[in-house]
Amino acid sequence: MTENKIDFRVFNKDVIEEFRSNAGKVGGVFDGIPLVLIITKGAKTGEDRVSPLAYYADGDRIAIAATYAGSDTHPAWYHNLVANPDLVVETGTDTYEATAAEVKGEERNRLFAGLVETNPRLGTYRTLTTRKIPVLAVERKRR
Repeated sequence: MTENKIDFRVFNKDVIEEFRSNAGKVGGVFDGIPLVLIITKGAKTGEDRVSPLAYYADGDRIAIAATYAGSDTHPAWYHNLVANPDLVVETGTDTYEATAAEVKGEERNRLFAGLVETNPRLGTYRTLTTRKIPVLAVERKRR
């Protein structure tokens, strides 16, 4: 079990700026890893919250995992999506409205395996916590 010592607000601010300045490309520890920005409504504040996340493309949808770098608590964006599953997704070249839903069982396991394949660090995170890391499927809203 671990508690994060990372100040994600500071870390994410730089990642978000680089993502938006480079059409969705981010270097350093994220070099070569597919990333999106998700914009959720704060569950308590109702304010927009932006979070950079690794994703796995699964047909017409994407999968994201609430790893929080292996922390024993879920990230704030997860709680935001539980309270309000509507979000905006930025890919670097496209921005769209979407809806998120947590997946369970074999579907969760399959999507998490895909996430780990695209970003092996996510597999390490699951060994750092006793909680089951939630996986969410994000689907673009039809216009």
